[in-house]
Amino acid sequence: MDELTEVADAVADPVRREILVMLRHAPLTAGQVAGRFSISRPAVSRHLRVLRESGLVQDEQVGRHRRYSLVRSRLGGLVAWLTQFDERHPDWAARLAALDTEVHRTRRDRSRAQPTDTAHHSREDTA
Repeated sequence: MDELTEVADAVADPVRREILVMLRHAPLTAGQVAGRFSISRPAVSRHLRVLRESGLVQDEQVGRHRRYSLVRSRLGGLVAWLTQFDERHPDWAARLAALDTEVHRTRRDRSRAQPTDTAHHSREDTA
């Protein structure tokens, strides 16, 4: 399974999406996550396992508790794929390439114009 499919499958469930939202600001223990849902703790543990196996969260043993934190970088591929459908977010790579071309064209035009101006001024100075 490719990374995009794995991540998309993991975020397809509304409980897992809510867990990701909960973890976006700070790591939480499994108990803290479970305490915010009306579903059983074993069900929350299964959701956390799916998120961990997809690489969207990582866990760390802290004393007797397991603390989960969001791995934001795993969302990048899905975000990039979804962004192509959002007209409010233009293709920045293409726009930056066009800007780069325009900057080079302007520099080229200026460098071509400068020697003529310099030669013109030097003739006036000697006259």
